[in-house]
Amino acid sequence: MVSVESEPSDPAEPVARVLPMLSVPHLDREFDYLVTAEQSEDAQPGARVRVRFHGRLVDAFIWERRADTDHAGKLGRLERVISSEPVLTAEVRRLVEAVAARYAGSRADVLRLAIPPRHARVEREAVTPAQAPVPAPVDPAGWQRYQAGEPFLAALGQGRAARAVWQVLPGDSWTDRFAEAAVCAIRAGRTALAIVPDQRDIDALCSAATARIDESAVVALSAGLGPATRYRRWLSVLRGGARLVVGTRSAVFAPLAELGLVMVFDDGDDSLAEPRAPYPHAREVAMLRAHLAGCAALIGGYARTAEAHALVRAGWAHDLVAPRTVLRAAAPRVVALDDTGYAEERDAAARTARLPSVALQSARSALAAGAPVLVQVPRRGYVPSLACGRCRAVARCRHCTGPLSLPERGGAAVCRWCGRVDPALRCARCGSDTVRAVVVGARRTAEELGRAFPGTAVVTSAGDTIVDRTGGGPALVIATPGAEPRAPQGYGAALLLDSWALLGRQDLRAAEDTLRRWMTAAALVRDRDAGGVVTVVAESSIPTVQALVRWDPVGHAEAELATRTDVGLPPAVHIAALDGDPDSVAALLEQVRLPEGADVLGPVPLPPGVRRPTGVPDELPVIRMLARVGRDHGLSLAAALRHGVGVLSARGSHHPVRVQIDPLHIG
Repeated sequence: MVSVESEPSDPAEPVARVLPMLSVPHLDREFDYLVTAEQSEDAQPGARVRVRFHGRLVDAFIWERRADTDHAGKLGRLERVISSEPVLTAEVRRLVEAVAARYAGSRADVLRLAIPPRHARVEREAVTPAQAPVPAPVDPAGWQRYQAGEPFLAALGQGRAARAVWQVLPGDSWTDRFAEAAVCAIRAGRTALAIVPDQRDIDALCSAATARIDESAVVALSAGLGPATRYRRWLSVLRGGARLVVGTRSAVFAPLAELGLVMVFDDGDDSLAEPRAPYPHAREVAMLRAHLAGCAALIGGYARTAEAHALVRAGWAHDLVAPRTVLRAAAPRVVALDDTGYAEERDAAARTARLPSVALQSARSALAAGAPVLVQVPRRGYVPSLACGRCRAVARCRHCTGPLSLPERGGAAVCRWCGRVDPALRCARCGSDTVRAVVVGARRTAEELGRAFPGTAVVTSAGDTIVDRTGGGPALVIATPGAEPRAPQGYGAALLLDSWALLGRQDLRAAEDTLRRWMTAAALVRDRDAGGVVTVVAESSIPTVQALVRWDPVGHAEAELATRTDVGLPPAVHIAALDGDPDSVAALLEQVRLPEGADVLGPVPLPPGVRRPTGVPDELPVIRMLARVGRDHGLSLAAALRHGVGVLSARGSHHPVRVQIDPLHIG
């Protein structure tokens, strides 16, 4: 430790420890700089500064002020303080460090996700946070339908760190329940944060929240805002003008003080996974933040992910579910039309038709009753995979449980994870040795349905033409998953088509994601007493279809978690995907001391649809290798990879290797 002599006019803490915003991993550490007396008042922890680093000016954040330094040589001085605004709060700084450690990334990359770019004119605007009135007490009737729902609200009102995973009843308004939970936290003198997948959800939740909370205290943050508007709103949060923040994945870093509640809706949605390094998932960041802040947490959705269920199984969160009697009264009737011989006897079109006549009949009945009908069609572009020709179970490698595929020029099946060849495929479920390729794409169905129902209005909601709400009259609404409009009185029927386009994907989360999409659509249908019917064109024996028929997302998540535990897949384990050219990946693994018991799988070619890592020349092949460790060794794996990436970066002898911890799509 080297003390720094200061003159009487110098500040008492003349050293600023700063983190430069550098993109090279081996420089992810703090550096000490001297602070002049003129800079001292503005150069506070969390402020943006500019420093000279290796002869060039770079932006940096002040991590802390100190009276001494560990540096033995002469210290440089801060070039200037860009802004005196302390944009990096102590709580967000701890969260940034935790996220970087969890995902083997650099803190500079996490800071780019956490803090929006500065807008000087907006920052100079004088803003006085308004004192919003305390919201009125909420009516707990909506939460009383759920077991432990009212005690959960009471715990929020007492400022306790209650944590729960909530299964939303079909037909219930999740926005109203989220708003009521936020009111309870605010009335306890705390703030609340809600993370949702997209702008439609932001608008819906803000509408429900402002009906209970003063509009000036509710702030919406999303990437779609312009730079000035986004920074203005973000600053209002920093300066204490918000009691509730609603936003998409980057809003999980919002600088709220006195945080009392973190909420995440529909955590299985892909849009909550950050596509930029270090690729964090908003659910994991939100739960990290709740842990660090010691506050309440709520994960809600119509379906349930294995990751959310793992929190319940571990005792970190509690179940918030409705009794079966309440659920049966709220849910629509679900009918599965399979392609077995019995179904073919009842309906000659069941095997070949994309829309069997039984499904058409349910749609006609709903339209005749004056209700709209929802038709869900999967998106285009799912990657083909292999499945059993008899029971349709997706074919997986017997060594690592990775998905199997056939090479373009024929031959034996090859695992996309470990590269092993399986010359004699046999289904683990039914023992059949026949396989089929699942190559199903979503076709637009508006034209064919228009011919089947002449004179009926047809509404399409997909892609860039998403419809938010439909009229209350009879209409056919064709929508892709996530783009389903809301009907004022609910849909009279829903038809879920092309099920194998969803279930047949070679994806770890295919079944889980399919059930989530189906339940989200089915939840918009009227209950069975009002005549609501959901028809899914799929084999009724498939566990995912059975979970929909029984409306049992918890049981499906339990089975999914048990299966992943048996075969060693997340969230039962941690997996790191290493993408790069063969020499660079091999060099990284040579530098890394993996935790005891780690498995290394691969190499295999980069999975189709996955973008190439930045910095790898186009002429070099890109491979993927997987490192798998037990649940207790996740931080050790991330730390080892983070160190190895830093060593290779310092040497400069290899191209960058992309590291993703627990990616959504492994291969």
